Amino acid sequence: MGSMYKDEQDDWVTVCLKYLLFVFNFLFWMGGGVVMGVGIWTLIDKGDYLSLLASSTFAVSAYILLLAGGLVMVTGFLGCCAVIREQRSLLSTYFSCLLVIFLIELVAGVLAYVYYQRLSEELKQHLSKTMTENYAQPGKEGITQAVDRLQQDFKCCGSNNSYDWQHSVYVMSPEAENRVVPDSCCKTVTHRCGRRDHPSNIYKVEGGCITKLEQFLADHLLIIGAVGIGVACLQLAGALLTACFIYLLYKEEEEDFSDV
Repeated sequence: MGSMYKDEQDDWVTVCLKYLLFVFNFLFWMGGGVVMGVGIWTLIDKGDYLSLLASSTFAVSAYILLLAGGLVMVTGFLGCCAVIREQRSLLSTYFSCLLVIFLIELVAGVLAYVYYQRLSEELKQHLSKTMTENYAQPGKEGITQAVDRLQQDFKCCGSNNSYDWQHSVYVMSPEAENRVVPDSCCKTVTHRCGRRDHPSNIYKVEGGCITKLEQFLADHLLIIGAVGIGVACLQLAGALLTACFIYLLYKEEEEDFSDV
């Protein structure tokens, strides 16, 4: 009698765990879509600014999230199939995939956090040099476009202030046509509007573009880090549930074998 009750209890636990895992995998699959969305959003939303950064850590973090999101969606589908079929080999493969994706997303989260710590210093050292030496130079069209968009989007002028442009290669060249700042500094962009740097004509923002870009990137990095680490922790819970389910199936197989 006790043995029968124990068997029924084990079956009930297995069924509950099965449905719990199935629900988890569905949410996991949806989470993969969210992770991919964050990666795509990071790369597309003002992605031109990546050319202004000294290192590729920011872009690498986003690409890792994109890869992890795709793997999550595939793995979530695999997990649903494994749970429905109750195959230990398939569940073991799913468990391994969870651990791999956990590591990938953890790396993305840690990279984002590490880069967040040194973001301000990198921008101060690199952005001013990039803007003054590469703007409107041959072969630097991507940087020129990024700087123009940066100044218009964030309503700023120069890395620290508009006077940074006085020492730039562009302003000191004949191509500037007596401009003191690029036309993208103007509140209303017209041809050669950069000849006048009066506050009524151009953006005079305290802290310049460095402050604006730093805040923008910091917000994105916090989201990347939070999503990466958050989903990674969720996967640990899924891996634990999967391990319990594999153990219960193993016990059932052993009991069936001993009854024969």
